[in-house]
Amino acid sequence: MNPKTLKRLEDARDACTRIGNFLNGIPRETFLESEIHRAAVERQLEIIGEALGIASKTDQALVESIPDLPRIVALRNRLIHGYDSVDPELVWDLVQTHLPKLQSQLQCSINSHS
Repeated sequence: MNPKTLKRLEDARDACTRIGNFLNGIPRETFLESEIHRAAVERQLEIIGEALGIASKTDQALVESIPDLPRIVALRNRLIHGYDSVDPELVWDLVQTHLPKLQSQLQCSINSHS
């Protein structure tokens, strides 16, 4: 894995960590009502999608180690280009159910190439 790809994986992993920090102790209702929390989480999801989208162009094996990679990139595109139709409930559910698995997959990929 080239160093730039590894850096992109680390950027995505760090964005996952930031989301966890932003939402630590924050109940669903607070997230849904808080523009600041939603904007912060959405920005980190954009970073994850952008970093993985770029990394996948130079390392096709990432799609095997992170099977949801195309959907992650599609989410990034939706957040940026369809910003006016983003459902905060969907973002909350995604972060609660899928982010821990993604963070684990990223860490495994980083560990195997460090």
